[in-house]
Amino acid sequence: MARTLALFLAGATALAVTPAVAAPEPGGAAAAKAVTYRATAPYQQHETGVRAGYKPDQYCVLDRANGTGALGYPHFNHAHDNSTDPAKPTALFYEDDGKGGERLVAVQWMVYDRDQNLKTDDDRPSMFGVPFKGPNRGNFPGQPVHYALHLWLWKKNPQGEFTTYNPAVNCLPGTTRPQPRPSS
Repeated sequence: MARTLALFLAGATALAVTPAVAAPEPGGAAAAKAVTYRATAPYQQHETGVRAGYKPDQYCVLDRANGTGALGYPHFNHAHDNSTDPAKPTALFYEDDGKGGERLVAVQWMVYDRDQNLKTDDDRPSMFGVPFKGPNRGNFPGQPVHYALHLWLWKKNPQGEFTTYNPAVNCLPGTTRPQPRPSS
């Protein structure tokens, strides 16, 4: 697998790609993914991602709505908010590698909704020929209404490479954000 990835990345090095904001010409989505592979390959080493400005969240993100799967541990670099550059995702997602370390599994781009209105979507971006999901409410206080696109680049997602949650990703016990207590 490492050799196949190395050959793929070596072949992709010769491709020049501009940020994709709409479905590009044939081969454009594959070329844009190659850019993402190349740009994020160094982040397989967790510390390299952190040194590049991706700040780890202490909690693993579960799919609480469906009860299956997770995103993993998000690492955000807010300097890349609003990016549709395949080389500059807003977030990296890691999972526990079973040996006390973390393994890169996915990336995400996040673009703020221009009018901050959940009922309109005339500014929905797309990359790789895929529209972003949203608009979504912020996930924490102060986060704007936004669109998001996840790409399971480093771990296969049986539900699809652009599906938000991956049923093959698990959170270790005690690593998820505590649920708020209902007010009485």
